[in-house]
Amino acid sequence: MDYKEYIESNSEIMLGKPVIKGTRITVALILQRLSEGAAVEDIVSAYPSLTVNSISAALAYASDVVSNEMLIAAA
Repeated sequence: MDYKEYIESNSEIMLGKPVIKGTRITVALILQRLSEGAAVEDIVSAYPSLTVNSISAALAYASDVVSNEMLIAAA
């Protein structure tokens, strides 16, 4: 999946946080809801502008960000 088809970051939308294109729904919100135990179907029901694919894109984006972050060793 190419999450770039679903995710955008624009300084004029939600202060530049990554959102699902065409919405003001942030990747962070989707991840938070999933971490709280919400099912994908529940999120799609609560936010009709989302799709299963857009939620998968949010997960793919988060995975890519975490995979590429630089860790700093504790002193």
